This record gives sequence, structure tokens and C-alpha cells, in this order.
Amino acid sequence: MRDSTEMNTDIFSDILKVAEARSLVTGGFTAGGRWAIRFPAPTTIKFFAIVQGQCYVMIDDEPEALHFATGDVGLLSAQRGFVLASHTDVEPLDAMSLFSGGGKKSTQLGDGSDFRQIGGHVLLDPVFGPVLREMLPSWIQIHAASPQATTIRWLLQQLVAEQADGQPGAQLASAQLAQLLFIQVLRVHMQKADALPAGWLRAMCDRRIAPAMSMLHGDPAHNWRLEELASACAMSRTTFALRFRTSVGCAPLTYLQEWRMHLGKQALRKKTTSVAEIAQTLGYASASAFSNAFRRVTGMSPKTWREAGGYDSDRQTLPASASVNV
Repeated sequence: MRDSTEMNTDIFSDILKVAEARSLVTGGFTAGGRWAIRFPAPTTIKFFAIVQGQCYVMIDDEPEALHFATGDVGLLSAQRGFVLASHTDVEPLDAMSLFSGGGKKSTQLGDGSDFRQIGGHVLLDPVFGPVLREMLPSWIQIHAASPQATTIRWLLQQLVAEQADGQPGAQLASAQLAQLLFIQVLRVHMQKADALPAGWLRAMCDRRIAPAMSMLHGDPAHNWRLEELASACAMSRTTFALRFRTSVGCAPLTYLQEWRMHLGKQALRKKTTSVAEIAQTLGYASASAFSNAFRRVTGMSPKTWREAGGYDSDRQTLPASASVNV
């Protein structure tokens, strides 16, 4: 049996790469006095951070307003409209009218002395993005007072500095910092393993099946047997299979097939890579064996999927409506 200790695979990075998650800062606003802004339902994942002051966040279909203080970060993955407000009883202004026109990236309500916020978006690949997005709750709030939020506070300070200084390379630096902020928010969220739904996010927090997950991701072309995976996790076949299904939501070999299909789709975007080469890379005995498996999962052949536009031309971009600052 292979030594699983040699497969120190970073599954989290694997998923982020497959989803092609990329973060960007779109701006922010300042406010003073009593104020409120309504934002439309996002088509992307949105994040926002409170740099100064406090506010209430009222998300459509949520029964109660959320209180955010200085240093708090929010992540909204659900396609729901929401309101940011100094007080819950203020009639909100429409964000589209406040931020529209001339590439406007910031605005001020009142004298702007009480509150400051910056925000942005996390773009995902339209084909592979659901691998990540479907594992996220509707919203996440990370409190600045949380002991795990030290890195987030530092990243937020750096983002504010990049936005204010206007140094060469500020746009790229802000995007890199926003990417790190997104990763750190997910890391903090993953510490609540018991509250996570079944899926790869929960599986990464489950130390009992971590060796098997590392093996599957470290060498997806290998013909893994249930006995090998269970032995690496120091469990019986039955106990391991139950634990894996509880954490991941499917059987180990089903997960392996699904992961192979994700990797196969990515490889098909490179039009110079043949189906036979992809099949060999993923551990299939022949191009026809891979094609049959691909057709069972997707309903079409690899060639048809490739010709249907499953490559870079379908990359998710930021819609005009999503450029509204949060």
C-alpha cells in the first residue's frame, strides 16, 4: 500500500484552483448620521468589511438584523438583496443610483464622519464555481473580537492603506489582499466543523478521514480500493465508509469519480490536450473508458462538452449590476 504520509495534499488549494476563485475590491463608502443603503441580490459572492464605526445588516429572508462593528467582515454567497444601515428604521437609498455613473467606486452619506466600509466580490468559474459556492452558507460573519481574526484585522489594515495611498500596483495588491482575506474568512468558518453541511469543506475538518482525502486528491489516477483508504484512516471498511459518507455526502469511490470529472473538464478546456491523454492522466484504461464515464456524469461526450464551450471563453466576469460597492 502507498504511504499516505507522503501525500501531503492541500485539498483546500485544490478546490480554490478548480473553482478559479478570484477576489477583487470594488470600493466602499463613508457615512455620518442616520443612513441606510439597499443593495441588489448579488450574482457573485460578495464580501464587505467595516473599517470604522458600526452598522446593521438586514438580509432578505433573514428574521433578524445582524450587528457589525469595526473590523468585522461579512461574506454573502446567497443571491439575496440586503441593506446596510446605521439604524434599522431608516428608509434605505438605492445603491444602484448612489454608485452608478463614471465608474464611481465610492460615495459619502452625510458628513461621512461616523462610518467607513470597503467591499468587493469573489468571482468563480461558471462551470466549476459551484464546487465551492454550494458548500458555503448564505452568509458568514467574522467578528473582529474573535481570537482567530488577528490575520483578518491585519489584512483589512493593509487593504485600507492600499486604497488610500494610491501607490503603483495598488490595484493588483488590493486584489491579492482580498484573495487572502477570502481564504482567511473560510479558514475561520471551517473551525465550526460541526455546523458545516456534508461536503468537502466539512471533510477537510474531519481529521479521521483526512488521510483518505489526501490520498484521493494526491493521486486521483490511482485505482484506490476501499480497503486501502480505510486502512490509512485506521478504520474498518464499514466504519470508514459510514464516516466518509457522513462527512462528504457520498461514498469514497463516488467522490473519486466526481473529482476525476472535475479535473477532466478542466483539462478539456486546453484544446491541444487529447482525450486519450486526459484519460491516461486520470487513471482510465483508455479514451473510450474515460468517455463512457464522462458521458454518464455529464450526459455528453468529452468532445461535445469541449465544443459546447466548456473552456476559458465562459469565464465568469463581473456584471454591471455587480459593480455596486459592498
